[in-house]
Amino acid sequence: MRKKDSYLKYYKRLTPKEDGSIVNRRYKILTVIIVGLFITLASSLFYVQIVKSDYYTNQLETMTQIVIEGDSAPRGRIYDRNGRIIVDNKAVKTIYYKKPTNISTSKEVKIAYQAAEVLAVDFSRLSDYNLKYFWVINNPHLANKKITDDEWQQLEERRISASDIENYKIERVTDDDLKEYQDIDREAAYIYYLMNKGYYYSEKTIKNVDVTDEEYALIASNDAGIEGFGTKLDWERYYPYGDVFRTLLGSVSSSSSGLPAELKDAYLTVGYSLSDRVGTSYLEYQYESILRGTKTKYTLDEDGNYVVLEEGKRGNDIVISIDIELQKAIEKIVAKELINTKKKDKYTKYFDRAFVVISDPNTGEILAMVGKQVKKEHGEYKVYDYSVGVINASITPGSAVKAASHMVGYTTGALKIGEVRNDACIKIVATPIKCSYTRYGNINDLQALSYSSNTYQFRTAIKVGGGKYQYNKPLKLKASAFTTYRNMFAQFGLGVKTGIDLPNEMLGYRGTSTQSGLLLDFAIGQYDNYTPIQMSQYINTVATDGNRVKPMLLKKVYAPTKDGLTDLIYTNTPTILNHVQADPKYFKRIKKGLRMVFASGTGYGFISNKYKPAGKTGTSQSFVDTNNDGVIDKETLSTSLVAYAPYNKPTVTFTIITPNVGTGNISFGQMSKVNNRLSQKISKKYFEIYK
Repeated sequence: MRKKDSYLKYYKRLTPKEDGSIVNRRYKILTVIIVGLFITLASSLFYVQIVKSDYYTNQLETMTQIVIEGDSAPRGRIYDRNGRIIVDNKAVKTIYYKKPTNISTSKEVKIAYQAAEVLAVDFSRLSDYNLKYFWVINNPHLANKKITDDEWQQLEERRISASDIENYKIERVTDDDLKEYQDIDREAAYIYYLMNKGYYYSEKTIKNVDVTDEEYALIASNDAGIEGFGTKLDWERYYPYGDVFRTLLGSVSSSSSGLPAELKDAYLTVGYSLSDRVGTSYLEYQYESILRGTKTKYTLDEDGNYVVLEEGKRGNDIVISIDIELQKAIEKIVAKELINTKKKDKYTKYFDRAFVVISDPNTGEILAMVGKQVKKEHGEYKVYDYSVGVINASITPGSAVKAASHMVGYTTGALKIGEVRNDACIKIVATPIKCSYTRYGNINDLQALSYSSNTYQFRTAIKVGGGKYQYNKPLKLKASAFTTYRNMFAQFGLGVKTGIDLPNEMLGYRGTSTQSGLLLDFAIGQYDNYTPIQMSQYINTVATDGNRVKPMLLKKVYAPTKDGLTDLIYTNTPTILNHVQADPKYFKRIKKGLRMVFASGTGYGFISNKYKPAGKTGTSQSFVDTNNDGVIDKETLSTSLVAYAPYNKPTVTFTIITPNVGTGNISFGQMSKVNNRLSQKISKKYFEIYK
């Protein structure tokens, strides 16, 4: 109460004059504020309407204009390492159909007949189902009579659906019903099928093969008067080298199919349209973002005419590491040798494929990558491409991996440089005896590689596993020894993905049992299986003293120009995935042994010594499923070779795998020498080109 009284007392002391003065001051301040706001508003309006008029006008036009994209632009070219074009685009005259708004089925049937009168369309691929469906929509009253009163009642009662009724109609179309159909009707039926194939709103390709000038002109000028039909110059991929390296170059979706169903979601999330043409496999898919062209963008003017906003352009060009002439030569060698081997060599009943990889170990670049499969059809042998097997086929490597096994021994202390061992057979109780192919007596670590001694590796594995061997007694080894081996093998690229720039690379096969005897098998390449590309990375790692380099196909990327490869925008550089954790002296020792393999050991004669080769051969027991019932039922022999040259400064590696070239076990089996012949011919061809 005191504070309030005090305030009232003070307030009452103000005279009328003083009170008016306060009010006037407040009006003046308010007036200044209002004037300031009007000045600010006027300035802003002047800035927006006068100073930035053009800017905001353009912004308004941009935000309100309708932008229309043209068809998918041509893709970038693919060149080989020497600048040869191996994938290009060529113009294709195309006749298409674009469904008009609210068009009826009967109208489309009429259009199909009109088109059949003008176009020569191969209707041999018209299915019985589509022909019957065409008959149903073309003869609705007759088709309705094929439905019983009871079925109409079931439809009314919702016990069956309208789609069930339609299916009944199609199923009940008889051969007699179709007898009235001539070729013109079948052609119209096929055209109708093409008109309604795929997405409702997309352009449907009716004809893009063998389009005559007359057909193209009739449709383009609209002289034929066929509603919804039009022409355009489309493009398709062209392969100057035909089927050479064709599979791994990959495929592109067609203009009529657009995004493939299995890849639709992935492409839509990164801004593609359903009608876009895209890479669907291998290199075309791997480098889609580079090869993809930029579509032309249009807007509509006041008269409804198209106005170009941004010209489209071809996608970027890529240069890959493959030497297409070398690839062509190696494919020819492999194909010819497959057929000759099947015709002339015994014990090759189950032999049907071969794999080859030629690589630069220092960069990981792949110069040739071949997989071929031979089949007997109608009494004749035919060869098919199986290059995908290079990255996903599992093979039993055999002794070719013994360099990695030696490294396990050296790095764990289970093997000493120069250590001498007797090449006597190993016998574990209740298991078959384990021997080398031949008894070598006392040998050291270099001779063990040169002669490919199995028992030398067995004794290393026993030490790694902490076991104590006694003839025909039980052998107990630590399960962790498998991890020790696999960790080292992985450093070389065995049993892990190599990182090659292709989709769908596989890992091979990894055994799950840790029985002691299987560790001995592992050490000689008789347990885990690897892919050919893993074997290639392995020998590359040996050749470079432990650098595991990622294999690569992409070398360079160029912007598209009229002058070819002139505007470089990216160069792919080698990627070292890891370095093998081992003393350099061990690599030096291993490589000395691998040189002996070709100078005087098991690899003698596989590659001419004038090329100074080093590496390892391998023979392995493998197994096949002879009747495709999912059960492995036949023992075979497989052969392999991994090599590099020259041994003192490696610039190239060869990986040659020939599965199932013989029958029986390693000691007593009979097998073809196809791997030897392939190695000789392939290495000779390489050095003829790269002298």
